[in-house]
Amino acid sequence: MTDTLPLAVVRYLAARTPVEVADCFTENGVAVDEQQTRRGRAEIVKWREDVAKIDYRQDILSARHDGNQATVTCRISGDFKGSPVQLDYRFDLSGDQISRLEIA
Repeated sequence: MTDTLPLAVVRYLAARTPVEVADCFTENGVAVDEQQTRRGRAEIVKWREDVAKIDYRQDILSARHDGNQATVTCRISGDFKGSPVQLDYRFDLSGDQISRLEIA
C-alpha cells in the first residue's frame, strides 16, 4: 500500500528513531499530536523521544494521496490507555519532505 504514497510519507512510516522521523520534515516543519503543536526538527525529536517510551504497534488501514497532501489511517495498539485507537495522519508535503503533520 505504501508504494502509492510520496517518499516523505513512506520514510516517516519507516523511521525508527526520533532523528530519522525529524529528518522527514522541513527545517520548520510542524507536527500536531494530541492537540500539541511541535515546530521545527528539535521539537519534533523531543516529541518522538516521548513517543518512543510507549510500547505500541502501528498497522496501516488505508492510504490516499492527492497532490501535496496525503492521509494515512492507522490502527495503533499497545501499552496505553484506550488501546487500540484508529488515527488519521494528515500530511502536507513540500517537495520530498513533510511541512505539516496532523494526527487526529
